[in-house]
Amino acid sequence: MKRKPKNSPCIDRIVNIDPSDPDKNNIRRAVGVLNQQGVLVFPTTGLYGLGAAAFSPEAIHRVFAVKRRPHHMPLLVMVPDLDEMGKVVRFVPDFARPLMDLWPGGITLVFEAGEGVPSLLTGGTGKIGIRMPAHPVAKALVTNFGGPITATSANLSGCPAVFDLANLDPRIGAEVDLIVDAGVLAGGAGSTILDATCWPPRIIREGAVSRKRIEAALGTKPSN
Repeated sequence: MKRKPKNSPCIDRIVNIDPSDPDKNNIRRAVGVLNQQGVLVFPTTGLYGLGAAAFSPEAIHRVFAVKRRPHHMPLLVMVPDLDEMGKVVRFVPDFARPLMDLWPGGITLVFEAGEGVPSLLTGGTGKIGIRMPAHPVAKALVTNFGGPITATSANLSGCPAVFDLANLDPRIGAEVDLIVDAGVLAGGAGSTILDATCWPPRIIREGAVSRKRIEAALGTKPSN
């Protein structure tokens, strides 16, 4: 049986969804929230994330507020396919293309942000972290939305990430517009974050994709 987040005040804002075969109506409802500058909790590969339209300053402000996240810390985004990357990044260096073969899944690649990307999303760094989702629900959500969405973890800043919605902080549950419940996720480390704006690329955070796999893709050792 699916469990609602503890102390959740609004059960009508929680939708249960099959993690392997997401219901189209529930995906449509979640996309509607994104289109209205809303914020939702949704499953990524191993952890739950906070989703919002990446090009909506209003929605991005809400993500920072929900997470109690300092504004100098960037938010990563998910894209539905490689074609959408052109809307988000300035350019992709040739050396980074083998790294993109590690998608979909647990590696976030940092590139120079495109001109239309809100500075709030980048934390004022001029850089944007991107990944392509592997989880069927996340993939269906970003594909049907048709553009990039935020995918920062669904926890208060500095607190542990959540793979079981029973442990979702009730303050987050009270402030988002929708919670897409796909059950208990795999957990584990978050995505590896790799800065591809420099050579050799620099590992900002080692996570789901190992240093060895990155080295094999690059043909050289990444820096720390």
